[in-house]
Amino acid sequence: MKYFKPLGKICVNPKYVNRVRFSPDNNKIVAAFNDNTIRIYDIKLKTEIQSLNGHSKTIMSVQFSPNGNTILSCSRDNTIRLWDVNSGRELIAVKGHTNHITSARFLPDGNTVVSAFDDNTIRLWNMRSGKEIIKLVTLSDTINDVKFSFDGQIIVALSFDNTIEIFDVHSGKTINELKGHLDNVLNSRFSPNGCSIVSCSSDNTIRIWDVKTGKEIQKLKVHPYQVLDAIYSPDGQTLISCSDDDTIRLWDVKFGMEIQKLEGHFNDLTAADVSPDGNIIVSSSKDGTIWLWGQL
Repeated sequence: MKYFKPLGKICVNPKYVNRVRFSPDNNKIVAAFNDNTIRIYDIKLKTEIQSLNGHSKTIMSVQFSPNGNTILSCSRDNTIRLWDVNSGRELIAVKGHTNHITSARFLPDGNTVVSAFDDNTIRLWNMRSGKEIIKLVTLSDTINDVKFSFDGQIIVALSFDNTIEIFDVHSGKTINELKGHLDNVLNSRFSPNGCSIVSCSSDNTIRIWDVKTGKEIQKLKVHPYQVLDAIYSPDGQTLISCSDDDTIRLWDVKFGMEIQKLEGHFNDLTAADVSPDGNIIVSSSKDGTIWLWGQL
C-alpha cells in the first residue's frame, strides 16, 4: 500500500485551474486555466516551460498524446485543438461545430480522437485531417465526458441524466447502460486490467462497475460533497479521488476503505491525476494552485 506526502505547490496563479494531467514519461504536467490558457510544467523544476494560447472560452479537457509529443484540448469555443509540446505551436484546430464540446480524448493510436457534444452525440475524428470519422447518437442526455478503454475497443460516455453508457467502437452500438448514480456523473476511469470502471458523481459517491455485466460492484460514500475525479493507481489496488470538500482521498479497492486523506488546498478541487509510475499525485483547485504529492 502506498502513502503520500506533500511535495509542495508547482504554481500559484490568480486564475483557477480547470484540469491537470501527467505526461506519459512522468516528467511534465499540463494544466488548463480559466483564463483560457494551457500551460506545461516541468515537475522536477516546478516551473512553467510552455504556454499554449488560442482558445477563447473555457477549456473543458486537456491531455497529452500517448507518445507525449502533442497535447489535445477542447473548449466551449466549439473547437478541438492539437498542440506541439516543444514549440507550443497549434497544429490543427477542428472548428465549425454548432454545439458545445464537453470532452475530447485520444484513442491509444494517438491519431484518433473521441469527442462528446451537448447534443447527445459522440464523434470520432482523424486529427491528421480534421475530418469526422463516425457519429454516435447516445440514449442519454447531454454527455459530460467520454473515455476509451486501453485497447481502444470501448467508449464510455458519462451523462447529466445520471447514467453511464458503454459503446462498442466498431459497431457503434450500446453494450451496457450503467444506472445507480442519483445525480450527474462527472468522471470515470478504466481499471488497469480493463475489467472495471470507476465513476464519481454529484451524488457524493464513487462507484465501481463490472464492464461486461454492467453491475455495480462497490459504492463508496465518504466525501461530504460532490466527487470531481476518481482515478485508479497503476497497480489497480488504490483509488484516488478529489472533491469540493478541498481534499484528495486514497481508497483501498479491495476493502472499500479510506486509507489516507491529503489536505493543503483551501478551495474546491477541480481535478487529480496519478503519474504513470504511480509515485506522484497531482491535484488542482479553484484556489489557483497545483499541488504535488509524493510517495512516502
